[in-house]
Amino acid sequence: MYARVVRFTDVDPQHIESRAESRDEEGPPEGVSATGFQILHDADQGTAVVIQLFETAEDMAASETALSGMDPGETPGTRASVDRCEIKMEMTV
Repeated sequence: MYARVVRFTDVDPQHIESRAESRDEEGPPEGVSATGFQILHDADQGTAVVIQLFETAEDMAASETALSGMDPGETPGTRASVDRCEIKMEMTV
């Protein structure tokens, strides 16, 4: 399992709420083969972290063009960093 982790600054809380609601209905953007995603929002700092999950490194790489080319109006804020990670451990309690 792989994760693309994107950190955003200058996040508008209202924008993030409206995008989260519409994403439930729309699914991932065209060209993105993510198996799931999470949005973590720190309202006090005005930041957000978006974690996009993929079955394989190839799926993540194939989705990169669509994700990197997203209109800034579709993102929760200003993209500050992108990490592409292999998930080595996961625990749910």
